[in-house]
Amino acid sequence: MMNPTDTSFDLAASALNLLDCGVIVLDAEHRIVLWNRWMVSRSGRSAARVREQSLFAVFPELRGSRVEAAVLAGPGDGSTRKVSNLEGRTPFPLREAGSFDGTRIEQAIAVTPFREGDEQLCLIEIRDVSGTVDRERHLLEHAESLRARSYVDGLTGIHNRRYFDMTLERELRRAHRNGGALSLLLMDIDSFKAYNDHFGHQQGDACLITVAQALAGMLKRPADVAARYGGEEFVAILPDTTLAQAAGVAEAIRLDIAARALAHAPAAVKDHVTLSIGVAAFGKDGLNEAASLIEAADQALYAAKRGGRDRVAVAGTQ
Repeated sequence: MMNPTDTSFDLAASALNLLDCGVIVLDAEHRIVLWNRWMVSRSGRSAARVREQSLFAVFPELRGSRVEAAVLAGPGDGSTRKVSNLEGRTPFPLREAGSFDGTRIEQAIAVTPFREGDEQLCLIEIRDVSGTVDRERHLLEHAESLRARSYVDGLTGIHNRRYFDMTLERELRRAHRNGGALSLLLMDIDSFKAYNDHFGHQQGDACLITVAQALAGMLKRPADVAARYGGEEFVAILPDTTLAQAAGVAEAIRLDIAARALAHAPAAVKDHVTLSIGVAAFGKDGLNEAASLIEAADQALYAAKRGGRDRVAVAGTQ
């Protein structure tokens, strides 16, 4: 075994103590020959305490890990083996310097076999990558936040047209695959131009927000989707919902908005804010694409407008 009192060895050990990473050197029997100061401060174990002990006696939890596999792999071609992070980034029980009861530091580990004279040795390098992992996590969280915001209407806070288009295509594929029901509601605030002209655009925005939040509150199931379609138009996707069931949901939404008694402009048909709603449903032999389903709901909405507003019209029954 290498003599730790050898002058060149002591010089190397002193230099390794200056490195900002953990350095462990094992002999052919996996006993610890060198344990630098970085390891002392992160493990709470002095070099004298661990020297000549098996690495796997000092850290029993490394048994069965990729670290053990890399060490046991032997000399090979002498190339460095990076330990995969698939099993987690904290194989060694190491913590920040001076803290031995906190969270383990995240680690990047490299195992390199080498020879020194007749001795077969193994170098293990451990780097603290906690900051890198935190940055990656923050970047992922930021990306997820941006993605989520890209699907939200900036004014009303409900889903936007982009999210509606994506979700409708997904639900149509599911309906085709499973033969399930799927319905669509297309809604429009009646006489909204008159509202804006009378109350102003700021109050008009407040009206849109109120209607949007009321609509979202009426859809109780997690799979239901409320979205702003554009301007004063809103849509709702109702998976696993028949045409008759969707008509019932639409009527409940219409009544809820009317019951709020939001004052309307004098030029409007009603003295309070109302909705006209068109209802259409998926059919394998008919309305089986997004464009045809939206067109059917739009035609039903037009029929509701033509019939006097503040009403629900169902595709195919006008």
